[in-house]
Amino acid sequence: MGMYVCGATPQAAPHIGHLRSGVIYDVLLRWLRRSGYEVTFARNVTDVDDKIIAVAAEQGVPWFAVAEANQRVFTQGYDLLGCLPPTIEPRATGHVPEMITLIRRLIDRRHAYAAGGDVYFDVRSWAEEYGALSNQRLENMRSQGETPNEALKRDPLDFALWKGAKPGEPSWETPWGEGRPGWHLECSAMSTKYLGPTFDIHGGGVDLIFPHHENEIAQSRAAGDGFARYWLHNGLLTVDGEKMSKSVGNVVLLTDLLGKARPAEIRYYLAAAHYRSLMDYTDAALAEAVSAYQRIEGFATRAAEVAGPVAEAPRAPEAFVAAMDDDLGVPQALAVVHETVRDGNSALASGDEAAVLERLAEVRTMTGALGLDPLSEQWSRAGEDDLRPVVGALVGVALEQRQAARARKDYAAADAIREGLAEAGILVEDTPNGPRWELKRD
Repeated sequence: MGMYVCGATPQAAPHIGHLRSGVIYDVLLRWLRRSGYEVTFARNVTDVDDKIIAVAAEQGVPWFAVAEANQRVFTQGYDLLGCLPPTIEPRATGHVPEMITLIRRLIDRRHAYAAGGDVYFDVRSWAEEYGALSNQRLENMRSQGETPNEALKRDPLDFALWKGAKPGEPSWETPWGEGRPGWHLECSAMSTKYLGPTFDIHGGGVDLIFPHHENEIAQSRAAGDGFARYWLHNGLLTVDGEKMSKSVGNVVLLTDLLGKARPAEIRYYLAAAHYRSLMDYTDAALAEAVSAYQRIEGFATRAAEVAGPVAEAPRAPEAFVAAMDDDLGVPQALAVVHETVRDGNSALASGDEAAVLERLAEVRTMTGALGLDPLSEQWSRAGEDDLRPVVGALVGVALEQRQAARARKDYAAADAIREGLAEAGILVEDTPNGPRWELKRD
């Protein structure tokens, strides 16, 4: 299976809307692979663009320095949230020859024309199909206004495939003069280079349906490619009901969230809503996700202490599989996870070790499919602090003293030890197998 997702235009560090998209398509990738598909996953980087050039001019640095620095931050963010790397992450600047070839094909088929150093796609030459993805009629569309050279267009609806060189901007030599790629052209050239003329899935944000994806379809199919068979569009993310904007001052970065939650908890939050839904960020919503993930984590940790290391189950529960197969129904799939956790906690309380082992294996299978397995190397608490063995030894001494106090029925002393540990940020839970402890989470 071939899957292409529109990735970053790195004119700035990623906000949580970008990272939500990264997590969503990572969940899809993981589920496709678990379903038996060998997936070639391409996610592009638009590393030359009007916005990047504008930021570079404002900062007084080269345009490529802006793109490179911010792309590194995007990659760090994806890695921190447990997103698997794409098979290929092509950059627009590395695929100008493929773009030139695509333009030639379109001109030869009379779907594009050169004018004044620019090259435009002739929308009316593809009028019967244009607008199908966004469900729009050609007669109701307006000019996209994406170039200052509007007078060069044969029709206001035409869009730029190539933009003629301007002073101070990056440019490449082509048969139509020096210039740089149009935004839409690059994705058609890169997706078909790595996935073939017809591939399976194309994803991106709902804001890209028009004009970006509509134009990708037009130029690709007009050139003779079958292009994408299926389209997935993730919903946008707002903040307290408003669109994120620098002018409003409500842009939420990953660094803002890391002071409130761990990476696994942030991933849970970003993955929990259905991918097509509009998602509104609030601190309260994040806190609810943190609590939900910690319920899963708490069961997995306690169950592993009882059952020992447990591998994933051979297959996830049928209800989980049905939810994921039904348009990637993560909310319904997580409901199955939490139901299994409740059953597992009941088994822990009753001392049914066989049931604990079975439920833990199922939980690991389901959370593993979502990239959220609390016992995985990625998220395990064991490796998060080099001082944990030292803390564990000290807590062990305190718990021995507490147990001794309880044995001699000095409950006041036992309670004092427990309260002292709590003040130090260590929570103690009494279980049928003896006391266990964990570090308090804010």
